Amino acid sequence: MEKETTIFGIRAIIEAIKSGETIDKVFVQKGVRSELFQELEYLLRSEGINSSYVPIEKLNRLTRGNHQGAVAQISPIEFHDIDDLVLNVIESGKTPLFLLLDQLSDVRNFGAIVRTAECTGVSGIIIQKKGGAPINGDTIKTSAGAIFKIPICKVDHIKDAVFHMQSSGIKVIAATEKAEDFLYDVSFKEPCAIIMGSEGRGINPSVLKIVDNQAKLPILGEIESLNVSVACGAFLYEAVRQRS
Repeated sequence: MEKETTIFGIRAIIEAIKSGETIDKVFVQKGVRSELFQELEYLLRSEGINSSYVPIEKLNRLTRGNHQGAVAQISPIEFHDIDDLVLNVIESGKTPLFLLLDQLSDVRNFGAIVRTAECTGVSGIIIQKKGGAPINGDTIKTSAGAIFKIPICKVDHIKDAVFHMQSSGIKVIAATEKAEDFLYDVSFKEPCAIIMGSEGRGINPSVLKIVDNQAKLPILGEIESLNVSVACGAFLYEAVRQRS
């Protein structure tokens, strides 16, 4: 059963954080100032919780309750530790296939990618703590429940995940239209991780500099790129094809 994913009120959010609740993102009202609000801000910084300052209209759309200038989205899942996940996958004897998402912002794209990842046997998904889409009811619905079936990790920066993969003997492949090679020319047979970029910017240039391979899809029409969830599906099923 899906648990409630939204709480509101400054004191309620502070207590949720202190009790160890998995907070996915907090929306705070611009211009609000009080001692209690400052305590919330301190907790958000010290715990590394993703937050955004928004106008009151945004908060009013998120809840009809007395939000007092703050609304939090509670993650319906528990996040995995990347060290434990990678080690467990390697020790299982299966060839690792990880998916790294560099700040995707659309929850429906995120959910669709999670669904495809579960269908293609992805070992786990790694996302960045800040700047990405939250895991909420829309994510759950679009993923068709796959969000509960595949391990998901959060890291401070996606580069941390890249370095961790590489140090564990896992090749990192970036899906980018800037690549010279097509995905069909890159090997997915060995342990690997695929990076997908955000809807607007793509993969951060600083991340592209440290990957092992870059690959692109052939585009035959006039539109220059595919939706990120569609492109991700093409990459994952090419990995499935090569490993079959």
